[in-house]
Amino acid sequence: MKKTIKDIDVKGKKVLLRVDFNVPIDANGRIIDDTRIISAIPTIKNLLSRGAKLIVCSHLGRPDGEPKQEFSLVPIAKLLLNILPTIKVKFAFDCVGEQAEQMASELQNGELLLLENLRFHKEEEKNDLGFAKKLASLAEIYVNDAFGTSHRGHASIVGVPRLLPNAVGLLMGKEVNTILEVLEYPVKPFVAILGGAKVADKIYLVMNLLKKADIILIGGGMAYTFLKAKGYDVGDSLVEEEKIELAKAILEEAQVRKVLIQLPVDHKCGTVFSSATKVKSINKPSIPKGYVGMDIGPKTIALFTKYIRKAKTIVWNGPVGVFEFEQFSAGTEKVALAVAKSRGKAIVGGGDSIAAIKLLKLDKKIYHISTGGGASLKLLSGDILPGVEVIENKVEYD
Repeated sequence: MKKTIKDIDVKGKKVLLRVDFNVPIDANGRIIDDTRIISAIPTIKNLLSRGAKLIVCSHLGRPDGEPKQEFSLVPIAKLLLNILPTIKVKFAFDCVGEQAEQMASELQNGELLLLENLRFHKEEEKNDLGFAKKLASLAEIYVNDAFGTSHRGHASIVGVPRLLPNAVGLLMGKEVNTILEVLEYPVKPFVAILGGAKVADKIYLVMNLLKKADIILIGGGMAYTFLKAKGYDVGDSLVEEEKIELAKAILEEAQVRKVLIQLPVDHKCGTVFSSATKVKSINKPSIPKGYVGMDIGPKTIALFTKYIRKAKTIVWNGPVGVFEFEQFSAGTEKVALAVAKSRGKAIVGGGDSIAAIKLLKLDKKIYHISTGGGASLKLLSGDILPGVEVIENKVEYD
């Protein structure tokens, strides 16, 4: 078990809190989706209420190591002022340097200082030791609550915690413990739902789930590589030719382990990959030449729903169709409804899966919605996250 903020004394201490405020912001500086910010508020309030001098840092977008106005955290500072009306919120126009150092040194107990975008410095993504030392010099304690970026080996994720006493925040602790609990002690039957475009992106996830799940439902673009591996024609659908042998090996391993891999048995197709293409329903697993598979069909939806309803544990990562095209969104929406209605513990990760859940206003019916797509994918795949591994372990007493 890793140390959490509950295990450390922060009163009167300068605490550097790494969060994931990488949120979409429009051209007018309006935050489109504040989910990640709201998710970090419990940790922020906890530390401030206990008398910490809180220094908050995050990245935003990909400014390529240069200050760019469209990637500034100023809109986030304004939002924090609204969310925390009783807290003194300050903003430093750089994350290191003279101004940041002075503002950090002048912080009082229960005050918050938000630093400018970490990625305005190329040294952040390079995990530069000198840059890590500059960040660490601002504080006495480091806390990581940025689950969504904890699979990155960046200075603020792995460099700084090597230089300061450290712990994880409430969000990070919940993310890691919830996912690990479901993976290590799943209540059976355990159903995994996998979508998205490519097998290559989910190889390790599939291999890890083969050891734990009872049923794996595969939709989205990756399904066509598996269908071709089974000998079906898939028309002009997306296929990773170089992954067909791997798909065959996965299907064989599933048989050995007695894990059911359920592929689509019917499809909604188009003639081209476009939002303007007309829908053609194909009532069988094979897809004729000239058509592109874009969504699972009604028979597959019914089949997937049947398995989801019986599940006691569910992991869902990736849409089962081209969710962004309205005429091919039904499969993902129906899966979302089935997951929400299930009595099993469900973990949902991946941007489009979460988007479907939120669009249908089902988020409150899901056991856990992960805030970190890449990080949750790695954790579900059995990988150790660098940002978690570097945190000190909790001292256990017999």
